[in-house]
Amino acid sequence: MRSVNNTFHLINDGTIKYDGGAFFGQLPKTVWEKYIKPDRWNRINLGLNSLVIKTDSGNVLINTGVGNKNISNIKERYGLARSKLLNGLKEIDLLAKDIDFVILTQLQFDHSGGCTKIDRSGKPMPVFPKAKYVIQKSCWDYSMNPGVRNKHYYNTQDFLCLDEAGQLMIVEGEKQILPGVKVKETGGYCIGHQVVQIESGGDKVVFSGNLIPTSFNIELDCISSYDQFPEETLVQKRKIIDTAIKEGWLLVFAYGSNHKAGYLEEREGRVSFRPVKI
Repeated sequence: MRSVNNTFHLINDGTIKYDGGAFFGQLPKTVWEKYIKPDRWNRINLGLNSLVIKTDSGNVLINTGVGNKNISNIKERYGLARSKLLNGLKEIDLLAKDIDFVILTQLQFDHSGGCTKIDRSGKPMPVFPKAKYVIQKSCWDYSMNPGVRNKHYYNTQDFLCLDEAGQLMIVEGEKQILPGVKVKETGGYCIGHQVVQIESGGDKVVFSGNLIPTSFNIELDCISSYDQFPEETLVQKRKIIDTAIKEGWLLVFAYGSNHKAGYLEEREGRVSFRPVKI
């Protein structure tokens, strides 16, 4: 999808399987299995999607997937295969060294795992050598000492060396990263969760992260059991949906599988979804 100065590309790191009941929260299985069929372990197949923005001022990557390091302990649990992220970049004529900013909606392993790799000495190092990694301060602080319910989703090898390498860019609240590219802290799913808004010419895009992870989650009451603050998620989700309808924003879904992006329309008091490819 082309705008005046920017080109948007959706790439992914493969797929991940999450428990369907936990992912759809309070919705009963009789409802959510109409949307997506689980496997015999009740897991549903989700995409690990990243968005690349090529601009006149630099190249931006949003989220990095799981990556390839030390995944043996979680590979079977989450149905993971080898990372596809760098191959996806090559398909749009980019290498790791061409990325100027990596924006992380949050720091759990399925968003930040691809930030780093293990060198020959066994130490983690940044995958994107020139990039600044953009993280909310509250997210960074929490990741240093996550709570009991969430600590197994955080792996310090995914992000700690970014600070040591001088590549960490800590922001607070709303911050413009490049012209037409800004982050906004929302909370909800986890402390310090952020969404990314992109504008250029007539194009308006929001990468909604875990607030609206798939097109199924457009329904207001469809909030996962993984959310730390579901009522806050509801408030922020409603804001995104209202803005997307009124201003024609394109929603890009971090976990979308069949439908990875689309527009929202309101007809007779009901919100409808129109999928598009980008």
